[in-house]
Amino acid sequence: MALLELDGLTRRFGGIIAVDSVSMRVEMGEVRAVIGPNGAGKSTLFNLITGVVPPSDGGVRFDNESLTGLSPYSICQRGISRTFQITSLFPEMSARDNARLSAQARHGRRWQPFGGAKVFAEAEALADAALKQLGLSAIADRPAGLLSHGDQRLLEVAMAMAQQPRVLLLDEPTQGLSVEETAQAVETLARFLHASKMTVLLVEHDMEVVFRLAQRITVLHRGAVIADGTPDEVKADARVQDAYLGGLE
Repeated sequence: MALLELDGLTRRFGGIIAVDSVSMRVEMGEVRAVIGPNGAGKSTLFNLITGVVPPSDGGVRFDNESLTGLSPYSICQRGISRTFQITSLFPEMSARDNARLSAQARHGRRWQPFGGAKVFAEAEALADAALKQLGLSAIADRPAGLLSHGDQRLLEVAMAMAQQPRVLLLDEPTQGLSVEETAQAVETLARFLHASKMTVLLVEHDMEVVFRLAQRITVLHRGAVIADGTPDEVKADARVQDAYLGGLE
C-alpha cells in the first residue's frame, strides 16, 4: 500500500525547473532513498512534500489525502516529520528537552491554558521513548550543544520521531560526520529502522549509507527521475553511473 504518493510534482523558480514532473510511490514500511548530484532537486522535493514551498504543477498525497496547499504545521500534524541538512537544536537545553519541545509542537493543545501539565507529561514520555529508539537515553540530560556531532544528528532524528510520524523524511543524516561517526550513526539508524518498521524517505550523498539503509532508490538528475529500483539495479544503471556514481560497479 502506498502511504506517500507524488504525482507529476513540479516546481519552477522563474525559468529554472528545480523538480520536473516527479512521480513516486512510497509503500508503507519502505525505506526509500532519493539521490542525485548537487542541484538535482532533492531538497526542493522535500520542501514540496512538507509544504515549505508550493508545487507549480502536480501534487502530493498522504494516506489517500491531498497535502497540496496545506501548511508545514498541518502536514506535520497529519504524520510527516523531517530532519534538515543543517543541525538545528537548542544547544543550551538538554537532549530530552529538545525532543520534548518537538513532541509538544505537534500537539494541537500545546498552548491552551488548561491541561498543560498533561500535555507536558505526554510530550516528555514521547521524548524519552524516541531517545531510547535512537540509543540516546544515557545522554538525555546533557546539553545538546555539548554532544558529539554524530549524537546531535541522531538527536534530530529522535526529535522527529517524538512527533510520532507515520512517514519520516531524513535529509542528509550523516552530513558533516567523520568516517567513524558516519559508521556509528548508520549502524544506529539501521537498528532503529529495522525495529521500528518506519516508512522513510532518505536524501543522502554518501552512497555507502544509501546502499546500507535503503530498500529502493530513486535517482534525480536536473530535477527529473532517471532511474528507480533496488540498490543493485541502480548500481548497474548506466545513466546513474554517468550522472552521479562515477562508474561505480
